[in-house]
Amino acid sequence: IGCSDSRVMPNMITGTGPGDLFIVRNIGNFVPPFRPDDDYHSTASAIEYAVTSLKVSDIIVCGHSDCGAIKACFQEITPNEENIHTIRWLQLGAPAKRMALDALPEESFEARRDFAEKVSVVFQLENLLSYPAVKRRVDEGTLFLHGWHYDLASGEILYFDESELEFKPLGAS
Repeated sequence: IGCSDSRVMPNMITGTGPGDLFIVRNIGNFVPPFRPDDDYHSTASAIEYAVTSLKVSDIIVCGHSDCGAIKACFQEITPNEENIHTIRWLQLGAPAKRMALDALPEESFEARRDFAEKVSVVFQLENLLSYPAVKRRVDEGTLFLHGWHYDLASGEILYFDESELEFKPLGAS
């Protein structure tokens, strides 16, 4: 699950070819919490399909540096009929914004944004666990969740180490 930012290309990042990945992209690589209602749920539908029909073994939530969605979470956007869905969607980044503001009150905007980009990945992993099929398969040990942060400038990928609660370079032991 990655951002729809055109600078983030999952197949190039992972060195995979066509057909190797089932890719879900949206603004901010956000995962909405599970809601069993009759509304349209594109990301939720893709998650359910990947887990129940394709039987994927791993889900990666991949955030990235200089994320426009996270940046937008820190801005005041005037709602109107042309951006109502975007404003609602950006609310999925609000917990990361709040945590960044609380944890780094004296830091620069860039430092808070960078922190929020990573923390948001962790919140999206938590939201994935609200999906019954995801939770069941994780509990069974047949599905593994991963949080990544991709640095656009360096190409470095950090992964979220759940045991130490920090992001570390992918491939480091």
